[in-house]
Amino acid sequence: MKKHWYHYLWIWSLIYFGMGFFNILFAWLGLISFSLPLILAIGFGNKLFCNRYCDRGQTLRALGQLGFSRRREMPAWMRSKAFRYGFMVFFFGMFGSVLYSTWLVFSGVQSLHEVVTLLWTWQFPWQWAYSGTVSPWAAQFAFGLYSLMLTSEVIALVTMLLYRPRSWCVYCPMGTLTQLICKVKAPVDS
Repeated sequence: MKKHWYHYLWIWSLIYFGMGFFNILFAWLGLISFSLPLILAIGFGNKLFCNRYCDRGQTLRALGQLGFSRRREMPAWMRSKAFRYGFMVFFFGMFGSVLYSTWLVFSGVQSLHEVVTLLWTWQFPWQWAYSGTVSPWAAQFAFGLYSLMLTSEVIALVTMLLYRPRSWCVYCPMGTLTQLICKVKAPVDS
């Protein structure tokens, strides 16, 4: 198989998580992963980002090629519309909670929580990654976004280990949303 430049986008995942480990403010770069799929789906009506340019998809593909995947078929319930849409709603609800906690810090109701939460449950102290150089609300958003990105990365890796390499892509919240956008933009046959 011929390698293209986008096959190396897995490096971006390493850079993103590495930079966020040492300075949480780099977590803001995760908004690229949120906005680019939407921009391309709205602008061009396709899932080009998901199919080619997603760094997570390229990471899963590369790890699968290295033999880290069992290459088994996913259970039907994980491929169902109900699960995909339900997970998308849940995921964006969690993003809404990141925005809400950011608002609470911005408005002074709550103080900055210098923690990274994994799988929406376990909180890990992460004080070393924030030097106090920006407003606490900006740091709160970074901690929340990094938590969300790290959680979804762990879920994607576990799914890849258990099933096919890019199994995460079947129920990825951004992929589900871009698919909905593409359906809305598709011309209706008359």
